[in-house]
Amino acid sequence: MNVAMLKAVAVGLFCLMSVTSMARAEVVSLAGTWTLVAADVLHADGTRGPDYGAAPRGLLMIDAQGRYSLQIFKAERPRFASGDKQTAAPGEYQAAVMGSSTHFGTIVVEPAAGKITFRIENASFPNWEGTEQKRSFELSGDELSYRVPPRPDGNIPISVWRRLK
Repeated sequence: MNVAMLKAVAVGLFCLMSVTSMARAEVVSLAGTWTLVAADVLHADGTRGPDYGAAPRGLLMIDAQGRYSLQIFKAERPRFASGDKQTAAPGEYQAAVMGSSTHFGTIVVEPAAGKITFRIENASFPNWEGTEQKRSFELSGDELSYRVPPRPDGNIPISVWRRLK
């Protein structure tokens, strides 16, 4: 290799390392443990209401390497009458599934575009596994909010999180 080629390789590696460092810095800005403040839905008519009941609970954890784990639960989910997950009634299974949303994977943050991309590895809704979901987000101090892509009915879920100290 001649000197010009070595310089070109060095510049390329420096640029790649800079981009990787910048991407990691953006993820680090969201790193931490977040508790759910609201799990709402914006209806097609412009009204906003709760999507997971009056007092949803949730936890979002993001590490400095961009791995995340997210759980949202409707607080009013009924317990299974039998006390046994194997013998629940169909309505109990439905309430459990519709009253929760969980997934984990990696996250990419694009602050200039106001976008977060969840690269979902596994999810309580199997159809999301192996997909990427880009979401518009806002970060204000220790409050993170984002909009989930519209559902088939046109409703848009909105999640609001507060960073735990």
